[in-house]
Amino acid sequence: MTIRKMIGKSMFPKAFLFGVWALLFACQSSGQEKQSQTNPEDTIEINIIPSEKYQLMEHFGASDAWSVQYVGLWPDQKRNAIAELLFSNENDSDGNPKGIGLSLWRFNIGAGSAEQGEESGIRDEWRRAESFLEADGSYNWSRQAGQVWFAKAAQEFGVDKLLVFPNSPPVYLTKTGKAFANGGQSNLANENFKAYGEYLAQVIQGLEQKGLKVDYVSPVNEPQWDWSDGGQEGTPFWNNEIAGIAKAVNQALSERNLSTKIDVAEAGKINYLYEQADKNGRGEQIADFFKTGSPNYIGDLDHVSPTISAHSYFTTSPFESAVQQRTNLFTSLQTVEGLSYWMSEYCILGDNGGEINGNGRDLGIDPALYLARVIHNDLTVSNASAWHWWIAISPYNYKDGLIYIDKEKEDGAYYESKMLWALGNYSKFIRPGYQRIAVEIDNQKQQSPDLLVSAYKAKDEDEVVLVIVNSGIKEVKVNFSGDGNSPTIKAAYITSKDQDLKSAEVALEGKYFSIPARSIVTMLTEK
Repeated sequence: MTIRKMIGKSMFPKAFLFGVWALLFACQSSGQEKQSQTNPEDTIEINIIPSEKYQLMEHFGASDAWSVQYVGLWPDQKRNAIAELLFSNENDSDGNPKGIGLSLWRFNIGAGSAEQGEESGIRDEWRRAESFLEADGSYNWSRQAGQVWFAKAAQEFGVDKLLVFPNSPPVYLTKTGKAFANGGQSNLANENFKAYGEYLAQVIQGLEQKGLKVDYVSPVNEPQWDWSDGGQEGTPFWNNEIAGIAKAVNQALSERNLSTKIDVAEAGKINYLYEQADKNGRGEQIADFFKTGSPNYIGDLDHVSPTISAHSYFTTSPFESAVQQRTNLFTSLQTVEGLSYWMSEYCILGDNGGEINGNGRDLGIDPALYLARVIHNDLTVSNASAWHWWIAISPYNYKDGLIYIDKEKEDGAYYESKMLWALGNYSKFIRPGYQRIAVEIDNQKQQSPDLLVSAYKAKDEDEVVLVIVNSGIKEVKVNFSGDGNSPTIKAAYITSKDQDLKSAEVALEGKYFSIPARSIVTMLTEK
């Protein structure tokens, strides 16, 4: 694994030393040219079909909760290095990516539990968050300084989109006077919806005055859960309450002539979008919010994005079930014309049917491969046009971070994970506006969990990005074609046990290539 404790030049060696890649992209000799006209028995044919098009990709993102409030105030050398890993879309002098090129950053608007301290009832002070709002109704724009620094750093690196989200309304508006709820009921009274909308609009305006354009606001987060244990800021909401809040935020944004769009509803699991499941009044959110005639219809509000969002938690294993649930979601999305879907939060939670456990920090390839499988299914089965990771920077002993840190407020070491670079296999190369296109493996569109392939075409260009996830214990030989033609492989990048999105040498078109065992490979091709 790669561990960086201080900023500096890439620790990757200049020469590409991973042995199996001596085979990858190696040209057949001229004496074998005739043999290359037919596939060896153990070679898989991957056919790219640019004419069969699916969703336009919007962005890949991650959240600043909660450690950025501290890390954003760390010494410049450290925070700049971490920002580069998350946001940079540049390559170093050896052609290796400096970062994963996120295209959206999620800013957590705190509810004020940090100011309450231990009286907040939130046990872990790292999960308490500051609020811009004061008790007297004024705003203190010096708050959340670490988060503001990271949002500005993202902007300077070219991250196009900024989304703000609260986990709870500010404590001065909640029923409990705390940033978490009581008894599974909403912590915001109906009469405070208007004030909550005005507060969010005021925060957006305040951030824009700091030079941060806010593209999206997500006013509720995982409204199906009780949020009564004091583990973090949060509150449940019923669908009718979410609709009321969306209307209040819409009005406040309009009154201030803000262009920010509203994202709903960050469902705790994807099935709440298409069925009631175990949460009556909090499920079937596609129909409830976006089908005309529904009492909670908000699809006609000026600021509501034609998008619905949910989180992939607890729906990723086993593979067959994950595919079926995403198929159900896509079927439901098709009932509302023009509605797109964002997978807006994920990290590895729970035991996942014994496949992988969220407990325990692991910087290695195992969680990275699992993550890549989840991304693949979200993009190719449910047709997500955006994919967002949960906490970008984690101090915890859990599989919830792209970058890990020592749990130190003022300074500490930081550690890259393979999950960072696995996400980078997608986020660095699949840019906003790229369109997913079809691929077939041996003339079949159905894929197995051991070998997953997806393809994305650049707008008005011949370039196609291929992401191949080989979770198996053996290398896989592949041959590529595109609508009957062999594409040229311009560049390739690998994340594996020994490589962190490392650039690989490529050969001429029309040859066979080996995808190493337990690796994620991104290829840039053209006709």
